Amino acid sequence: MSPSFHVAQPSHRSTSVIFASPHSGRDYSWGFQRRSILDTLTLRSSEDAFVDELFAGVTGFGAPLLTLSVPRAFVDVNRGAEELDPALIKGIEKTGHNPRVSSGLGVIPRVVAGGRAIYRGKLTLAEVQARLDAHWHPYHRRLATLIEESHVLFGQAILIDCHSMPHEAIDSLCRGKREKPEIVLGDRFGTSAGGDLVEAIEAAFKAEGLKVARNTPFAGAYTAQTYGRPSRDQHAVQVEIDRALYMNERSLKPNNNFGPMKALLDRVSATICELGRAQELPLAAE
Repeated sequence: MSPSFHVAQPSHRSTSVIFASPHSGRDYSWGFQRRSILDTLTLRSSEDAFVDELFAGVTGFGAPLLTLSVPRAFVDVNRGAEELDPALIKGIEKTGHNPRVSSGLGVIPRVVAGGRAIYRGKLTLAEVQARLDAHWHPYHRRLATLIEESHVLFGQAILIDCHSMPHEAIDSLCRGKREKPEIVLGDRFGTSAGGDLVEAIEAAFKAEGLKVARNTPFAGAYTAQTYGRPSRDQHAVQVEIDRALYMNERSLKPNNNFGPMKALLDRVSATICELGRAQELPLAAE
């Protein structure tokens, strides 16, 4: 079986930065579509559509880009392999409260955006394990290798985990706030990346005229929590982009601002890659 991840490599790797787009996969197999009670357009509502294309230019700045071809609705690599949903998977018992799992957004999602159920009935543990073995574990092995390569080459690693957020989610989650963000940077409240690094990334987005927030409403999930180790010169920052900036969320097609947004993200990515050429990065506050 061919791997479901892909690494776009630069001609010369010149920065410690690694970009990843784990939720932009759009390979909805016939078997998965047949198993689901949803139509394909509804299934795609949880997808970070086109994020891989928006960040495709990073290879030109010396950084690799890791992507996954299978969709988030099938397996979510930004969850831990142990985040199994007893409401979806036969033979799994509830062990403590995990809000992501309880809401149906475990490693094998039970719902898509808007809480719409993907399946009728439950999945077997065997088919869930097969998905993890085929997709989750290989993706994380490759990501860990890319991070280790950055350490060897540059003495540090910076992971930029690229995502998109539904515009209506920003409206509902930021209700009452005077200004709603267009970009949300997640550093697990200062624990997954050095403070000065996150400041510099925020400044790069703000210099392009974008409204930026940190950790609210998205602080970063499994990937940032697992790979962000600033004390080891290993930093992870989750980047969430308002989908309305570049796509029509109803038709799931790029809008007229897609080209300008891609150019903007190229400029921001170039700045971030320069940060990855610094000899030392400050540590996050303990």
